[in-house]
Amino acid sequence: WIVFVVASGVYLLTIEPTASWWDCGEYISTAFKLEVGHPPGAPLFQLMGRFFSLFAGGDVTKVAMMVNSMSAILSGFAILFLFWSITAIAKKLFVKSSSYDLTAPQTLIVLGAGLVGAMAYTFTDSFWFSAVEGEVYATSAFFTAVVFWAILKWEVVADEKYANRWIVFIAFMMGLSIGVHLLNLLCIS
Repeated sequence: WIVFVVASGVYLLTIEPTASWWDCGEYISTAFKLEVGHPPGAPLFQLMGRFFSLFAGGDVTKVAMMVNSMSAILSGFAILFLFWSITAIAKKLFVKSSSYDLTAPQTLIVLGAGLVGAMAYTFTDSFWFSAVEGEVYATSAFFTAVVFWAILKWEVVADEKYANRWIVFIAFMMGLSIGVHLLNLLCIS
């Protein structure tokens, strides 16, 4: 959760106070008014943006900042799920069966790998750029990170009873993500 706090804090401190130059203004205004944006549309993003715009308290000059804040917070969650994914993959280097526990040095290596990977991605130019503006890419990155993490969780319990609940969750999240951007479909390739 520390990586979430650090990433979200940095992004919230550096968000765009208003709309950026490209599609951001359109996305922010269509979310605020619940209108239809350019094709293919992003209905879930618009609904989420409308929810966050309500925190402007009726001050229309703060709507853009609230939608940009949504991107910052969801980007922080994307970093958190990236951390969990990296640690799940790193754990596979040491764990050969589900009954095997990590030693203290192995735990430090796994957590260190997750911390370095997540923090490195937090401060990449392209991700940070998307995290501070009201565009669909931060929300799409969040859904992609959740789905990839869920795939890793399912893989661990695939042979157990009720493991299919992870498949249902993955399908549900992918369905929601299509309401934001089609990028998430890469998770099933």
